[in-house]
Amino acid sequence: MTVLEDRIEMAEENGELTLDALFESLERTTPEGYKVEIVEGAIFMSPQRDTHWEIILDVVEQLRTKFPRKRVKSDVRIDYPGHLNGFCSDVTLIAEGAEKTPGGLWRCGDVEFVAEVISKGTAHNDYSPKRTAYATAEVPVYLIADPYQGRCLVHTDPKDGDYAVSTRVDFGTDIDLTGTVVDLVLKTDDFPRD
Repeated sequence: MTVLEDRIEMAEENGELTLDALFESLERTTPEGYKVEIVEGAIFMSPQRDTHWEIILDVVEQLRTKFPRKRVKSDVRIDYPGHLNGFCSDVTLIAEGAEKTPGGLWRCGDVEFVAEVISKGTAHNDYSPKRTAYATAEVPVYLIADPYQGRCLVHTDPKDGDYAVSTRVDFGTDIDLTGTVVDLVLKTDDFPRD
């Protein structure tokens, strides 16, 4: 029995839900083309939309001009502070030299940048509980792209479970991240709207 299986078994014997047990169950039942996340213990499943994917791919391609492929992730589960927070962020930049946990997950403390593209059904998660979890984990840069409003919110300088600086940037305007760990300018000219 692996350490992960042992931990799941112990939690189940105590009647506790664990993220590992929940995700293991969901992996067997989630339809192809759907993204699953657990936010504050609630399960959210949403289909991938074309607009959503185009923005994700645009951000990934721009990050790839500066960072190696192994550091840029999409829809990869990372557990964050708070009750049962297992997020599969749209785009994640992992720190150089980061290593996975023995259970095969990346550590939230090694995340340098996160981008979330708003979906109508889960927008509240991106603006509120995820923002809190990312700030608590001290993720240096959190970008929210909202194709319904045609703008981005850039959160930086995490302190005490919140971001000290939040900047609104309309689609079509460059996002200057040169003063952050990302150290590049993200172009939003090609971000589509819904």
